[in-house]
Amino acid sequence: MEIQDRIRHKADELFRRYGIRSVTMDEIAAQLGMSKKTIYQYYTDKDQLVDAVAVDEIQFSQERCTRDAAAAENAIEEIFKVMEFVEVMFRNMNPSMLHDLEKYHPVGYKKFLEHKNKFLYEMVKKNIERGIKEELYRPEIDVEFMARYRLESMMLAFNPDLFPMSKFNLVKLHQEILEHFLYGLATLKGYKLILKYKQQRLNK
Repeated sequence: MEIQDRIRHKADELFRRYGIRSVTMDEIAAQLGMSKKTIYQYYTDKDQLVDAVAVDEIQFSQERCTRDAAAAENAIEEIFKVMEFVEVMFRNMNPSMLHDLEKYHPVGYKKFLEHKNKFLYEMVKKNIERGIKEELYRPEIDVEFMARYRLESMMLAFNPDLFPMSKFNLVKLHQEILEHFLYGLATLKGYKLILKYKQQRLNK
């Protein structure tokens, strides 16, 4: 692995574990067993490194979401694939990471917002339209409203005032919110399919 990639991957690992703000460039260098001067040859400052990590995460998310949507047999299976992805993405992730990004690294946060408000919005919208077509979601649903609602409800799990880290698990929160959203969309046919996929998940 190239030095630049090693730096980025180690930074990502530490940011996830401790949050962005509490991790210094000195700590990243120490964990990598290299000098801070070496890191600065590739990233001029912490802000640039955070931005590179954010771009990596966004690209990974977009590739995985696109692949899962194409592989899913129906709209509900697509949501269950999202649940699996959430488990991978947010396992051992410090919820303060997003707050730190917003407060201290506006360039990286702007990229996250673009990802959320454009790419994720389109993915959710297409999923709802697909589910209606497949008669798994209720036909009277306001697609645009529900797509926006889904994106904002996703952000709730990162609010430490609502869900303190000491009391709530980030993965479980995201999955509960997503499952609640899914039940709200479902027709009777869709509801039965949800139960089927839930059972399959439990059996794994």
